[in-house]
Amino acid sequence: MDVTESFEASREHLRGVAYRMLGSLSEADDAVQEAWLRLQRADTSEVANLAGWLTTVVARVCLDMLRSRTSRREQPFDASVPEPAAPGDLEREAMLADSVGLALLVVLDTLNPAERLAFVLHDLFGVEFDEIAAIIGRTPVATRQLASRARRRVQGAPADGADLARQRDVIEKFLAALRAGDVEALIAVLDPEVVVTIDGTTEVRGARTWATGAIRAARGARAARIVLVDGAVGVAVAPRGKLFRVLQFTLAAGRIARIDTATEPTRLAALELGILDLNAEQLE
Repeated sequence: MDVTESFEASREHLRGVAYRMLGSLSEADDAVQEAWLRLQRADTSEVANLAGWLTTVVARVCLDMLRSRTSRREQPFDASVPEPAAPGDLEREAMLADSVGLALLVVLDTLNPAERLAFVLHDLFGVEFDEIAAIIGRTPVATRQLASRARRRVQGAPADGADLARQRDVIEKFLAALRAGDVEALIAVLDPEVVVTIDGTTEVRGARTWATGAIRAARGARAARIVLVDGAVGVAVAPRGKLFRVLQFTLAAGRIARIDTATEPTRLAALELGILDLNAEQLE
C-alpha cells in the first residue's frame, strides 16, 4: 500500500480524532488536510506505523488550532445554530456529534488545550501517555495528571441520584416548553417570582414577564443541552459543541425559582461542567 492509499485508509480515523479535539467538522477537515500536506513534505520511508504517525501529526495540528483560540465569542441565547453551507456536511456533522455525544463536546470545550488532547487521545483513542507527552511537551507523569483532571471534569461531581432525577425532570420540561414556544408550559415550571440574572446582574423578575420574552428569543434552545454544572443539573448552550452560555437553576417546591446565566468567558471557564448520565452519553 503506497502513502496515498495509507492516508485514505486512515482518513476517517483522523477526522474522528480531529473532530473530538476541535468540535467542528470544518476545522477537523482542515486539520486532516494539513496532515496530508505535511505527509507530502515528509520522508516517511522509515516510519513503521504510518497511521500512528498521522495521528500524532493531526494531534499537533489540533493543539495549535486550540491554542490559537484566544477568546470565545459571546452569543445570545436567541442566536440560531450555525449550519454548514452544504447539506451533506450538516449530515456528517450530525452523525459525528451523535457518535461522540453532544454533552461530551460541550464539556470538552471547557478544558484547556493540553487537557483536551490528553483526554481525547488517551481515553477515547488509547494512545499511550509517553506518546502524548511528546506532543504537548510535558512529562508522562504530568500528562497522566492532565488526563485525570480532564476525566474528573467530564464525569462531573455526582450529586444524589434521586435529586438529580428530580432536577432533570424539571429542566427537561423547561427546555421542551422553550423549544415548543409554549408560554403557559414554561410558566408552569417557573416560580411566580422567579429571578433571572445574566453574569451576576439581575435582569428580570416574575415568571410571565420573563417567559414571554424567553419564548420570543428561544431559537437558541435548539443548541441547549442538559449537563451537570457544579454538580447540579443545568443547561449549556453550545452550537456545534462550542460553549457560549450556561444556565444554572435554583429549584423550590418543584419549580425553578432562580436562573443564573453565565456568558462571559471568565465566568464560563470557572464553572465545573460534567456529563449528567454517562450511560446515556457514551464516550465512544
